[in-house]
Amino acid sequence: MSSSIQATETVSDANTRARSDLPFGDTRDLADADRGFIAALDPPVISGPDGNPVWDCDEFAFLAEDCPTTANPSLWRQSELCARQGLFEVVERIYQVRGLDLSNMTIVEGDSGVIVIDPLISAETAAAGLALYRSQRGDRPVKAVIYTHSHIDHFGGVKGVITQESVDAGDCAVIAPAGMVEHAVAENVYAGTAMGRRAAYMYGAALPRGPRGAVGAGLGQSTSTGTATLILPTIDITSTGETHSIDGVTIEFQMTPGTEAPAEMNFYFPQMRALCMAENATHTLHNLLTLRGALVRDPHVWSRYLTESITIFADRSDVLFASHHWPTWGTEELTEFLELQRDLYGYLHDQTLRMLNQGRTGSEIAEDIALPPALENAWHTHGYYGSVSHNVKAIYQRYMGWFDGNPAHLWEHPPVESAKRHVEFMGGADEVLAKARKSFEEGDFRWVAQVVNYVVFADPDNPAARDLLADTYEQLGYGAECGTWRNFFLMGSYELRNGSVGTPTTTAATDIVGALTVDQFFDAVALRVDGPASWDAHIVIDWVFTDEQRRHRTELRNGLLVHFDVPTDRPAAETTFTLTRPVLMRLLLGRLDPSSAVEDGTVAVTGDPGRFIELAGYLDRPDPGFAIVTP
Repeated sequence: MSSSIQATETVSDANTRARSDLPFGDTRDLADADRGFIAALDPPVISGPDGNPVWDCDEFAFLAEDCPTTANPSLWRQSELCARQGLFEVVERIYQVRGLDLSNMTIVEGDSGVIVIDPLISAETAAAGLALYRSQRGDRPVKAVIYTHSHIDHFGGVKGVITQESVDAGDCAVIAPAGMVEHAVAENVYAGTAMGRRAAYMYGAALPRGPRGAVGAGLGQSTSTGTATLILPTIDITSTGETHSIDGVTIEFQMTPGTEAPAEMNFYFPQMRALCMAENATHTLHNLLTLRGALVRDPHVWSRYLTESITIFADRSDVLFASHHWPTWGTEELTEFLELQRDLYGYLHDQTLRMLNQGRTGSEIAEDIALPPALENAWHTHGYYGSVSHNVKAIYQRYMGWFDGNPAHLWEHPPVESAKRHVEFMGGADEVLAKARKSFEEGDFRWVAQVVNYVVFADPDNPAARDLLADTYEQLGYGAECGTWRNFFLMGSYELRNGSVGTPTTTAATDIVGALTVDQFFDAVALRVDGPASWDAHIVIDWVFTDEQRRHRTELRNGLLVHFDVPTDRPAAETTFTLTRPVLMRLLLGRLDPSSAVEDGTVAVTGDPGRFIELAGYLDRPDPGFAIVTP
């Protein structure tokens, strides 16, 4: 396999121009990222139960050096800021642990204990963060945990800071926006395998850390690889203006559903004049459609909620902090920050719709749209995590779907067959590669990627095509300002040279799967039914859940598994299983042997239990290592 190459003159020159074109004289972020620093994590490596590291704070230490030609200087600057780790004071009684995971963990001191906001991805990193805080501020008990929203980097480490037992005993509250668990579970289970595989690209999971590899993801450096956990909320926030007092700390909430997450909220601490913006206003343009895959977010709603935040909170605040990056201090400064963030999402939405209604397609709009100078010149509006290009395409998708209206695109051949025909029409693989090498020398890497991808999909074993495509992706990565674009390009290059790395992280952690409702569980099962294989099957099973006083029926018919509650006075199905929801989850997670469960009465069966075995035989297994840059 070929090896990594240096930046070409085209990319090197572009990165040099970026350094002169961008406002590097504005160093406020450099001061703000260090403000309030108390102590760093030492030693800087956090290990899991097996002794292997789940996070290494020093693996991005190279960012302290000058930016090389193999990285966009704007992204390098952002990554250097994100890589700064340790405990920081935001204001008196509010502290942040930063640089120990993709997200921040915030700790608010109450009368007798602390409130932890967003306990990172992994229990190990969250525990290390809390220990760092306690080493400087004392061993204060955790009185409450707040999840700002439904993404795993904001709840996954919860069992590193509290236990289920402390919550059950009433010693600790868990606060979240209404619907948070439903959305968190659905996102990590329904399409979890595909999202997890693509997330390996998005965060550069297999890339070496260094000037030719991963330098950061824009929102943070990377994702930790420890134990993801979940404890269900005990308090659901349902409305804007709702106020709670936790351990003597008053918190005012603002609901923001449909912004950065389907269930999300901002909140304000009047005693400290501090505003938490969750992930709705950070030091980057965020994703409207994350490259790992998700539902398209609504920039129009996002912009309106930011206006509401300004109206409700801005003039009462001295500091704004979020679940990523560093705070913004000063009422005037944080108001301007929020206004520019608001204008960013609103402008992208409105201008995309304006041009869409003129008949422009998503890719055309993405190519031509330009941000106003005030947005272009602010560091925090740059697309380090979500680019203008793919966000505009996401807005187009939200309103118009995948089809651009051109009938030629209505029924195209799938990728492999299309690639074979393209290569044949262009004179064969050798001719395509010869022309592509000339385009590579001219610096037209976008075109090289498009045409050489045809050769790879037509003949995935063509080594010359794989090497040229790997080199091309590498150059595109070197020039990208967006951290996730860089990672996608460089991961594509890496896998072309080394083969699939699969999905390095767990997409459906035990606690998340265990939080499935009965309906969500059978929804997830239905998504795995092999339709053609089960066309002729008809299997009806009743599931009686004694802990929920419900009879739930599953029926496989015409290749579709449907499920619904049935009244207890209706005739039972031919086969009935009687159990509890936790037992069902233990069976699913392999923690309970089905035969033993039936023998000891944990699960009662009437009728033919073989019907469930037959049903299970129609279920496909997802593939966490599916191909991305090859067919």
